[in-house]
Amino acid sequence: MSENKDQSRQVDPKLLEFLVCPLTHGTLRYDREAQELISDQAKLAYPIRDGIPIMLPYEARQLDDD
Repeated sequence: MSENKDQSRQVDPKLLEFLVCPLTHGTLRYDREAQELISDQAKLAYPIRDGIPIMLPYEARQLDDD
């Protein structure tokens, strides 16, 4: 059963090739462990829920300047 859950959490790699940050239009990094798409330029992390990237800036987590 956990295998199905893991599969539903995965994002289609082809989809990732087309996604860009909605604010900067820059590329995104996929953080598989955190299930987020990272925009280094905007310093935002967009969540992925049930395998679906949520590309709304108000849903994104602000990244620290570390």
